Order: sequence, then structure tokens, then C-alpha cells
Amino acid sequence: MESFVERLQKILTDNDLSASQFAKKINVQRSSVSHILSKRNKPSLDFIIKISKNFKNISLDWLINGTEKEVKRNTPPPSLDYVNKKNYSNDVKIQHKNIIKIICFFNDNSFEIYEN
Repeated sequence: MESFVERLQKILTDNDLSASQFAKKINVQRSSVSHILSKRNKPSLDFIIKISKNFKNISLDWLINGTEKEVKRNTPPPSLDYVNKKNYSNDVKIQHKNIIKIICFFNDNSFEIYEN
């Protein structure tokens, strides 16, 4: 499985962007991109969201996990308001599914992935 840094480098190459141009496009400091590319820092959730918003052809699953090819989204992801308002306890279909992956997002903008 390729690392986040390899996926980020692929985004830069495929879009013919320098790290500075990329930083400007997603509205982050150049040093943030440099620190991630050098593996000094891990990407924050905010950083990942900014990539997702500015590169609509990149799936979040591929960006975070590298497990899905870059694909254009057919529909925009649901807003957090929609997700928070949905009552999953009454959804019979959810009760019969097995959890295969949980992604925990922390208040310092880091995340951890737990897979079954």
C-alpha cells in the first residue's frame, strides 16, 4: 500500500504542480506541504479536506487509505448536518451490516484508522 506522501506526490505530478503551487491552490502554508512531503508531520484532517474540496476527482478513500483508485465522485458527500440528523438506530439495514473500518478524528486534526 502506498503512503500518504506517495499519494500526495502523485497529485502534484498528475496536476503538474510544484509544492508551492499546490499549497497556494489548497490555501495552506508552503511549509505545511513541505513537512508532510518530508514525513516530518502527518496530514491534518483540515489538510485532507482542503485537498478533497480542491481536487474533486480524488476520492477520500484513496486519499486517506490508498485503497481505491482516484475516481470522480458522482454525487457530493453528505453534509455533516445530514449525517448528524440521521437516526441510525432506527435504520434496520444498518443493524444487519458488519463494521469493517472505523476512522476516528481527533480535535488536533489527526486521525486513526481501525480495520477489522
